[in-house]
Amino acid sequence: MSKIAIISGTNRPGSNTFKIVTHLDAIYRSLGEPTVIVDLAALPPEVFLPASYANKPSGFTPFSEAILSSSGVHVVTPEYNGGFPGVLKYFIDMLPFPESFERRPVCFTGVAAGMWGALRPVEHLQAIFGYRNAYLYPERVFMPSIGSHVTPEGRLGNEDLLGRLRTQAEGFVKFVHALKPNS
Repeated sequence: MSKIAIISGTNRPGSNTFKIVTHLDAIYRSLGEPTVIVDLAALPPEVFLPASYANKPSGFTPFSEAILSSSGVHVVTPEYNGGFPGVLKYFIDMLPFPESFERRPVCFTGVAAGMWGALRPVEHLQAIFGYRNAYLYPERVFMPSIGSHVTPEGRLGNEDLLGRLRTQAEGFVKFVHALKPNS
């Protein structure tokens, strides 16, 4: 059975990124696609110990398994200082190589306070995932001025952005199934 892992690419509490992840989760589920949310804010503190590179703590297993058991990965990243959060790069580095992303479909959504909607971080992530031999879904969604579109309760009030997320998810599901015909 196929399953989309949706990564919330920050560990910032109450982030707009996570709010968008919850919208994507609802969209995928409305399409009949099972999901798992990978919330980097929930990473256990022991993951950040230097010894974790060689010996992954048991608390990291559910995060790793969410990626390894997925048929596709949808990364939602904010833009922090012109790039993506360090915790997202660390998470990628902690995952098993090469099987975590090798020939796995990956999709990107960028969230930003600024006017470009995290274009730079998404493009950088595409280079990293390309290096990891992932199958890159070409339709990206950039969400600029996100603070003016998301309520404190997490509701996305912009119908255009909601429509773009839905179109992206619909296309990504088809992409995943085309690449994984037995899923």
